[in-house]
Amino acid sequence: MIENVFLAVGIALVLLMVLTLVRVVGGPSVLDRILGGNVIGTKTTVLLLIIGILYDNVGMFVDIAIAYALLNFIATLAAAKYFLRRGSVHLEGENQGEG
Repeated sequence: MIENVFLAVGIALVLLMVLTLVRVVGGPSVLDRILGGNVIGTKTTVLLLIIGILYDNVGMFVDIAIAYALLNFIATLAAAKYFLRRGSVHLEGENQGEG
C-alpha cells in the first residue's frame, strides 16, 4: 500500500519536472532558465530518495542524493555568477521606457 503512495508521488514529481522544463527551454531571461534547472535538480534529489525507499536501499540513495544536490547547488551558483559577470542577464524592467 505505502509503495503505491510513493510511486504516485514519484510520478507526480516527474510530471512537475516536465512542466518546469518548459520554463528552462522558454524562459524569458537567463536567470529564469538557471532557476528552472535548479528546481529540476531539487526535484531529482527528492526523486532519488523516493526510489531508495521503493527499492529498500535508502542508505545508498541518500548518499547519491546528497552528492547530486551539492553538484546542483555549485553548478547553479557558477552559472549565475558567470552570466551576471558576462552582462548577458537582462532583468525585467531594465532599459524599458526609462528616461
